[in-house]
Amino acid sequence: MLHGGRLSVRVRLLAIALLPTLVVLPLFLGWAMVRWNSKFDALLKTKVNADLTVAHQYFTRILEDTGERLDALGKSAEFRDIVSARDGTALAALLERSRAQMGLDFLYLVGKDGSVRAVSPAGARPPTGRDWPVVERAMAGAPSSSVDIFEGEDLAGISPDLAVRASLDLIATPNAVPTQRTAETRGMVVHSASPARLPDASSAALVGGILLNQNLVFIDTINDLVYREASLPEGSQGTATLFLEDVRISTNVRLFENRRALGTRVSAAVRERVLGRGEVWLDSAFVVNDWYISAYEPITDSRGERVGMLYVGFLETPFQKEKVATLAAVLIGFLLVTAGSVPLFLRWARGVFKPLERMTDTIARVEHGDLGARTRPGGGSDEIARVAQHLDHLLDQVQESDRQLRSWNEELNARVEERTRDLMQANRQLEETTKQLIMSEKLAAIGEITAGVAHEINNPIAVIQGNLEVLRMLLGEHAKVAGTEIRLIDEQVHRINQIVMKLLQFAKPDEYAGYADRHAPDEVISDCLPLVRHLLRRTEIEVVREMRATRAILMNRTELQQVLINLIVNAIHAMPQGGRLSLATADTQRDGVPGVTVEVADTGVGMSEEVLSRVFDPFYTTKSRQGTGLGLSITQTLVSRQGGEIRVRSAPGAGTVFTIWLPEEPLAGAS
Repeated sequence: MLHGGRLSVRVRLLAIALLPTLVVLPLFLGWAMVRWNSKFDALLKTKVNADLTVAHQYFTRILEDTGERLDALGKSAEFRDIVSARDGTALAALLERSRAQMGLDFLYLVGKDGSVRAVSPAGARPPTGRDWPVVERAMAGAPSSSVDIFEGEDLAGISPDLAVRASLDLIATPNAVPTQRTAETRGMVVHSASPARLPDASSAALVGGILLNQNLVFIDTINDLVYREASLPEGSQGTATLFLEDVRISTNVRLFENRRALGTRVSAAVRERVLGRGEVWLDSAFVVNDWYISAYEPITDSRGERVGMLYVGFLETPFQKEKVATLAAVLIGFLLVTAGSVPLFLRWARGVFKPLERMTDTIARVEHGDLGARTRPGGGSDEIARVAQHLDHLLDQVQESDRQLRSWNEELNARVEERTRDLMQANRQLEETTKQLIMSEKLAAIGEITAGVAHEINNPIAVIQGNLEVLRMLLGEHAKVAGTEIRLIDEQVHRINQIVMKLLQFAKPDEYAGYADRHAPDEVISDCLPLVRHLLRRTEIEVVREMRATRAILMNRTELQQVLINLIVNAIHAMPQGGRLSLATADTQRDGVPGVTVEVADTGVGMSEEVLSRVFDPFYTTKSRQGTGLGLSITQTLVSRQGGEIRVRSAPGAGTVFTIWLPEEPLAGAS
């Protein structure tokens, strides 16, 4: 309905009530669900990428560990003695024993001329005629480990069992590249070589290898590392596979309940991207008989050629079911909300018309002499509001005197409250000034006492250190008998020196200020983290950095490191059971002055109001056996001396956040 060229109040109210619910909200929900779906898929890819990183690190560690143990054997005294003695029997026995201990499938000593001097297992004929890069590097004096592909006849020459393990019948696989081959006889080998010397001083190499074909212990270990129990939702399962080119040679993917999918092949799309272009695949892929969130990376041999792939992934179906269930729940929830809210909105719309009835009642009461009656409309400009405004204006003239009296009363009360606030503020300022004076007197006295005590302590410390050195010289080799006790004395003397230095720095901060220079806070934080890494390793603490500051500050680098390390160490001590340490920097302004804010936050035990009120007091500490109580006091002094400010907020069980603000130091010559 139209009224004066505008929609009626009823129509507008219904549009206002129903438009958000029936139009805007569905559009917003649709956009939100599309975005959520893309973020959910991205999160799955991020997880499988992290899983691939773990598998890659384990695979790399196998290569490194094999090379390190082989190098250790070549450098061992027993090996050198046996080689020097030219005892072939003893050398063969040593290689056999070492091969078993290292878990190698073959181990042999080869001269620069290609002749095999000793081999394990006995009777093996390793393929020395080939130009293996790992062996060539070992002959040149550098140990090397890599993955190499051995032909079936090479494996048979070493051991018939290896040839049997490597041989796999190829199973027709949907979406794989067509092939005429029916079997895979080649073997993927962890191939390591270490330099050695023969009695005639000629170069030689210790060469060993592990066959990865059907090496189920290797692939199951990767799967257990990546997909530990409860790491995936119920119904999903993780899998890992090693490919020789596109053939699964070691996997825990099942064709059937108890049969592994050995001999099956990867899809053509994955093969082309990973083996053909050398890229990492992070996407959904059809694996044997189901869809998996998959990650593939290429494996290169010692010649730099792509010869295989490493794969990890987890079943996609449970996640798809959860997405569908979530979408269904949101849709059902929206329908329920709509079904419940639309009638309610219509009821509210009908209630808007009740002011018309109240206005009619007001007119009737005024006609009967009740001048205090009011309709009191809102600030609208529709028909109802305009009529109500005219009515209330007539009644306002009668009530003018009453409003003036109330206005005077409110003004008087406001003045009384204002004077009361001024008096309370003056009292607070007086109390704060008194506290500052008392604290200044205390700090002055503490400074004098501290300087004197530090001076007196330094003299006996110097005597102790000097006599301890004399004692070491006099005792000579006998000093080793009391080595532990002497070391403890050294450590405690050093600790006393550190405490004295902190006392002096607190008592005379200007004398220990040092040279100030421009520094980027992000770089100083990066330098501080290695200094506390040993503390971080004791607990499960995650370090999160958000470095956004671009400005530089003027401060002595050592002092800035001391400030940051004090706060980081306190945060670590507040998280004995682990947690998250957040380090953030940002460009900010304070009272119009550009500067840099540094935040050190933890998720630890937090502090009570009582502790917060005294946290910067000298000699106050909650770590009675570990701290001196000077760390935060010195930190505040160092920051204040640079024109900065340090603040703290905390609550028990909610962690603590220290915020440092320091003014920017502009470049020389900058305007």
